[in-house]
Amino acid sequence: MSETVDPSPVIRAITPQQLRDLCVKRNGPAAFRILVQYASILSNGALLCWIGSAYSWLWAAPLILLQAYMVGFQFMVVHETAHRTAFRTRPANAVVGQISGLMIMLPYEYYTEFHWDHHRYTQDEENDPELLFKTVPRTWLARLQTFTGVSQLFKRFMLAFRHAVTGRVTARWIPEAKRPLVVKEARLYMLAYLLLFASSVATQSAALFWAWLLPLAIGQMMLRPYLLSEHTGCATTRSAFENTRTTYTNAAMHWFAWNMPYHAEHHAYPSVPFHALPKLNTLVDDRIVHKGHGYRNAVREVWSHLSDRAAALR
Repeated sequence: MSETVDPSPVIRAITPQQLRDLCVKRNGPAAFRILVQYASILSNGALLCWIGSAYSWLWAAPLILLQAYMVGFQFMVVHETAHRTAFRTRPANAVVGQISGLMIMLPYEYYTEFHWDHHRYTQDEENDPELLFKTVPRTWLARLQTFTGVSQLFKRFMLAFRHAVTGRVTARWIPEAKRPLVVKEARLYMLAYLLLFASSVATQSAALFWAWLLPLAIGQMMLRPYLLSEHTGCATTRSAFENTRTTYTNAAMHWFAWNMPYHAEHHAYPSVPFHALPKLNTLVDDRIVHKGHGYRNAVREVWSHLSDRAAALR
């Protein structure tokens, strides 16, 4: 069940010293988390390929679903490194961000600029890049398609492909000075994908399909409802405590989502690293307007909100 709280009066505020303490970057938490996640993806991918080849791909189905979850939620690695708060140094954030970005077909440098505009204009229908190309899904089938996320995966691949082929970047959130870098990045991604495809053909191996491409597509169906719950149905004010939802969930979700279920906290203080968000939550919980209690309830609320908006347009 989701809870809506009256945002006034503000009972507690973050002091400058508290914020400085929370914003301290540490390499250890991110290094441990990313090594475990990368190792899990590689080992699970190898295992599911062995089971599928030796026995049946039907027997490998549970591992494919697990792989889908782990690969799909690499988006959260790109997100945290785009804020440059996962590690102390910019190069460390960029290297990890590029690896995960390549894995999920989301160029890191492009996403960094896209995401900062999202933070600047959260829930602003005219400026938030997450809202610019959205239309209200008017039928249940259209809503279901929105929740799969597969079209978003296809669109971001095609956008990178277009950047690589044309050498042109037109999105307003990409500064002119950074557009050559975005083009170069897209071309390197396309080259990497071409080499991976060529190696698969040369070795007559379907491992990349079963361990990466299929899980990536399925993973969007797990990731997209989570992402929709971050802001859908929240206010369109400038306050992060009003326009963003925090969802209280289990430890596994926090692990793979890099504590981003504390999303109102993250939007209110985007310079706070993921590992400090639980502590930040204890300081600002009473200021958060939209609170989800479990993702099943939060997603149900999002579906109802989209249904109500569709009904209002009829």
